[in-house]
Amino acid sequence: MLDDPLWATWWVWVAAGLALAILEVLAPGYIFLGFAIGAVVTGVILATGLFPVTGGWALVVFAVLSLVAYIGLRATSKRGHDQVKVIRHDINDN
Repeated sequence: MLDDPLWATWWVWVAAGLALAILEVLAPGYIFLGFAIGAVVTGVILATGLFPVTGGWALVVFAVLSLVAYIGLRATSKRGHDQVKVIRHDINDN
């Protein structure tokens, strides 16, 4: 356990994911949320031992999971560039 690099420890990934989630709250816009999801899921995979991830492969798993999370977030919360929110009713008008 002591010979493992720091990125092979599950709690480091979960802590990094929580830090990135807090950073997302401070700078909203789905910038850090994909990375936070990828880090937490990587930590869960390392903690449960679902896949034997060792060494630098944890970084590869994190990169792939972050990309999948980012694409999923973009697909579910995307408004589109050609869609503009038009407000036709002013709440101050009686």
